[in-house]
Amino acid sequence: MRDQAIDITACDVEPIHIPGSIQPHGVMLVVDVATGVVTHAAGDPEVWFGCPDWKGQPLASIIPGEAASVALEIGQSNEPGEIARLVIASNRGPLDLTVYPASGRLVIEAEDSLPISLSSGLLSKLEAAAAAFERAATMQQLWDTAVQEFRRLIGFDRVMLYKFRDDDSGVVVAEDAASGQHSFLNHHFPASDIPKQARALYVRNLVRTIPDASYRSLPLVPPWAEAEALDMSDSVLRSVSPVHIQYLKNMGVTASASISIVKDGALWGLVACHHDTPRTVPADLRAACRALATALSREIKVRDETDAYRQRVRLRTFEDDLVSLLSRDGPLNEEISNHINEIKRAFAADGVAVLRGTDLVVGGHAPSEDELRKLAAWSVDRSPDAVLATQRLGEIYSLPAADARLAAGLLLITISATEPWVVLWFRAEQIEVINWAGNPHKSVFAGSEGALTPRASFNAFVETVRGQSRAWTIPEVEAANRLRLTMNSVWQNRRIRELNRELINTVQEKGSLIRQKDLLMGEVNHRVQNSLQLVSGFLRLQARASDDASLNTAIDEACRRISAVSLVHRRLYRADQIEFVDAARYLDELLDDLVSSLGADWGKQLVRDLEPAMLLNDRAVALGLIVTELVINANKYAYGGAAGPLRITLTQEGNKLRLVVADRGIGRGGGRKGFGSRMIEALVTQLHGTLDYQDDRPGTRAILTFEAAKSRR
Repeated sequence: MRDQAIDITACDVEPIHIPGSIQPHGVMLVVDVATGVVTHAAGDPEVWFGCPDWKGQPLASIIPGEAASVALEIGQSNEPGEIARLVIASNRGPLDLTVYPASGRLVIEAEDSLPISLSSGLLSKLEAAAAAFERAATMQQLWDTAVQEFRRLIGFDRVMLYKFRDDDSGVVVAEDAASGQHSFLNHHFPASDIPKQARALYVRNLVRTIPDASYRSLPLVPPWAEAEALDMSDSVLRSVSPVHIQYLKNMGVTASASISIVKDGALWGLVACHHDTPRTVPADLRAACRALATALSREIKVRDETDAYRQRVRLRTFEDDLVSLLSRDGPLNEEISNHINEIKRAFAADGVAVLRGTDLVVGGHAPSEDELRKLAAWSVDRSPDAVLATQRLGEIYSLPAADARLAAGLLLITISATEPWVVLWFRAEQIEVINWAGNPHKSVFAGSEGALTPRASFNAFVETVRGQSRAWTIPEVEAANRLRLTMNSVWQNRRIRELNRELINTVQEKGSLIRQKDLLMGEVNHRVQNSLQLVSGFLRLQARASDDASLNTAIDEACRRISAVSLVHRRLYRADQIEFVDAARYLDELLDDLVSSLGADWGKQLVRDLEPAMLLNDRAVALGLIVTELVINANKYAYGGAAGPLRITLTQEGNKLRLVVADRGIGRGGGRKGFGSRMIEALVTQLHGTLDYQDDRPGTRAILTFEAAKSRR
């Protein structure tokens, strides 16, 4: 019967974490934690421990008593993920023990230990490798250095650095191999080669070895009879999926080791090691591989973050320049037309189009005018308040073939849905020729007996991928979103200035009315400030006349609130913009006043991390009062009136603002709901926001989330 292709998702449900057996280069003992006796074994305890009658025996009669006590403590704690490594003497020499809890039992695995003479040299190798990582000038040089250093450490015939792509397929980005080895450099492997449950185990266990792919597995004895199988996720000896064993045999690999590169908690890639003959990787060497993998992932993260930072700085500069240009007086469309190429280059685009009302300005290579107008109208209907970024526009929107090649990738922002005002950046189709290691569409088969079998051929299979562009980076999408909000603000300011000019022209003969208006506004502000000062002065007079400490404390808090209201009014009256304020600058000045009223000690304790963000004036009033209340609460409840560490963070993502006030005090507690708390609740409701309190261990984090501008509802 011929092999037939099957649904490869069947591999994703194979229970590889509960094989019920181990590889034969070690032995496993399963211990009942309550009694301390051994109930099951895989392998031969007599060979490894010199103990022929192991079943039902206390653990201390099989391994040294001190090691048994440590192991049982781990079993009794039953902490998930707690793994210990011990070294003991045995009749066959030193043994490495791996100890961990699993399925309510204690599992102990033993392997031959690395000779001391070899183990002592690992530290110097790790130091040299880490230094080599730091010297690499580029990311590719780092990858090349990594495979060389891993191969020098582990000694396998071939070492590859395998990087995962967004679709979970992988590509070999670096390789170091012995002479005569087949090369897989730049070859791609389909996502089905590493099913999702295997990727999860790679994050949990950073090093996985198969000393001999031709091994015969050793089952648990006696057979496991519990309702749930023994979870062997943390096992270093766990038997491997038969599909993977056949996969290695099809590649001509006898021994393998996989070392995970985990970045920010996600599987970034693997260091895949292959050897033509059986080869064991002892525990000391595996520990060295884990340390080297951690150093590599840290170096990759630093370089990624550095590249992203540089890109963000460049984009910030462009944003500032563009805002400066568009803020000038004169026809807006003319300014856009004069600087269309700068707008295109800022996002490394091949083309750009700016549609404002009926006016269309195009730069570089873009679809036809008719298609641009249709695409802009479609985008406004689809997502008027969000950034649209795709490298495969053809999957969500149909363009004629010629236009589709020019616009395979799209980054789009809608500044105004009513006018409309839309900016579209395009990236042309980038044809990608992928060298697959075998046919990716025939990766798994059902054999003649229905068992899963992997593909047998790893010969290069070339596939041409069309209809996609270079991907938009995270900093580019972030910058586009910021630009959408900033340009909206610039547009509003220009409209206000235009309306002001029209108003001035209309009442030019009645200039006295304008002057009277300014005088009136100044008088209003003056009277408000005087009134607030009178109230504050009266309260402080009452405090001096009273011996009631609780009354004086309440009066002090009331005075701080009045001061905050005064600052809100004063700052907003003096603001250059009628509708928006810079929330970061406003909060910075508000905190200066609060520190002054609370005492000089707070100046050393208050940390501010305020990201520039435009905020509607009417929302600034509520925000200022909420911050005032949260700082007063921290002073009063977290630190009992004394100064203490307090961090205030303001960030913006799209139209959402996020304020965090975090103390390191005694915690929020419960039951308190005074005037300040009720005021905060009312103000949060006014903002249509949410305020959550989290235990910061120690201290409390108050997290306020709300919209910078009112969204359409």
